[in-house]
Amino acid sequence: MKRHSASLLGFLRSVLIHRDLIGRLAGREFSQRFRGSVLGAAWAVLTPLLLALVFTFVFGTVFQARWGDMQPGTGQGSFTVIFLVGLVTHGIFAEALSRAPGLVLSNPSYVKKVVFPLEILPVVVVCTALLNGCIGMAIAVALNLVLNQALSPTLFLLPLVLLPYILLVMGLVLIFAATGVYLRDLSQIVGFVVTLTLFMTPIFYPIEALPPAFQPMMWLNPLTLIVEQARAVTVFGAVPDWGQLALYTLAAGAMLQGSFWWFQRTRNGFADVI
Repeated sequence: MKRHSASLLGFLRSVLIHRDLIGRLAGREFSQRFRGSVLGAAWAVLTPLLLALVFTFVFGTVFQARWGDMQPGTGQGSFTVIFLVGLVTHGIFAEALSRAPGLVLSNPSYVKKVVFPLEILPVVVVCTALLNGCIGMAIAVALNLVLNQALSPTLFLLPLVLLPYILLVMGLVLIFAATGVYLRDLSQIVGFVVTLTLFMTPIFYPIEALPPAFQPMMWLNPLTLIVEQARAVTVFGAVPDWGQLALYTLAAGAMLQGSFWWFQRTRNGFADVI
């Protein structure tokens, strides 16, 4: 049985060595998603924009959801931007995790190649989700500029906010990709979790709208901090909470190390199960 390095440095080294392959695979996945469609890659822009408009109408017009009492200058246009930033941030998590349980199972040819670095498959999935997220964030910034004539001065800090989030998502994809080979029901569980987090994360509503007794529970959701900080730097022009982000980064890094260890520990049995 071949032994695989399970150290986080080994994982980072593999990503660096195979960065060109990761880029090609991620680009191929992105282009294949729209291959054969009439509008092609334009759907990458239209999909988040249409979702934002529909949900804004439902929650902002029908249910009269507002951030107005909590943040200054948040009219209907600002509600759309606030909502879209939250939706796009959650979308990175949702897209990557939804694909994770079947990731190894859907690539049997890679599993049976002795020389193929399987550990980069989760990286490719996260990179593709992040690419779609970047498009969605660009739309949110453009809408903020058009609807509110505003451009946040702290927008350049957004990559620093998303970095620990990407570490967390990467760790979750590694765990679910490896476990999904042996537990086929995992895809159903993950689908439920993704839907649950959509409504248990302050995307459609501010945390302050919850009863005070429930607000601490909302902060236990690992998506909550990133959604709030992403809005802070993208919409409200506020500086991130560096202390909370530092703790988040440490926790996400520790989880990534444990996830990679699990992936490497179980990968020798992938070919036998598939």
